[in-house]
Amino acid sequence: MNSNTPSVIVFDVNETLSDMSTMKALFVDIGAPSHLAGIWFASLLRDGFALAAAGGAAKFAEISSEILRGVLRDVALTGNLDDAVQHIMAGFFALNLYPDVEDGIRALKTTGLRLVTLSNGGVQVARTLLTRAGLQNEFEALLTVEDAPAWKPVRAAYDYAADVCGVPPSDMLLVAVHPWDIHGAAQAGLSTAWLNRTGEAYPSYFAAPDYTLTALGELAARISASKR
Repeated sequence: MNSNTPSVIVFDVNETLSDMSTMKALFVDIGAPSHLAGIWFASLLRDGFALAAAGGAAKFAEISSEILRGVLRDVALTGNLDDAVQHIMAGFFALNLYPDVEDGIRALKTTGLRLVTLSNGGVQVARTLLTRAGLQNEFEALLTVEDAPAWKPVRAAYDYAADVCGVPPSDMLLVAVHPWDIHGAAQAGLSTAWLNRTGEAYPSYFAAPDYTLTALGELAARISASKR
């Protein structure tokens, strides 16, 4: 466990801030079963991680659209494949925040902590999401691994965020719903907060989070309490 009190809170974006459950309806719109949304997203993360592990990289949008074409290949779509891919990819720009996010962000901001995002996705997705919610001005930077040497959970992604913020990794705390992201951040020296909205068990083979939350609004009080 990292005992340092953080000065910078780093937020993952997809599925941590944004509610991606609405993507299922977009698959239904094009004639595909809704469960393919989960298969598609897991597959694009797999390939992004594989590239990073092998020392390579590609943009999130490039991987996700190509994987999507493969997932939809044998589906009897209501229209053509190009339109179907465009329809689903556009869904990233229509996502909304989880209900607990706005109050949690504002509570953290009142403590004087610096807030940034660090996403494997493109910066415009994060900007659109936070602007729509009226929260972009609460963040000093929206960071993407497209400007880093590698995708998360490779250490270089977290080091990139630390360099941009001008602090050592030990002064940062990552908030994420993904245990793989928590593990990567912990290995890079960050404090971590696992946002567990669904009551799932945390994998024993990953580094344990410093905080486990059921809603983002809990974090500001937990950090304040740890200072006493």
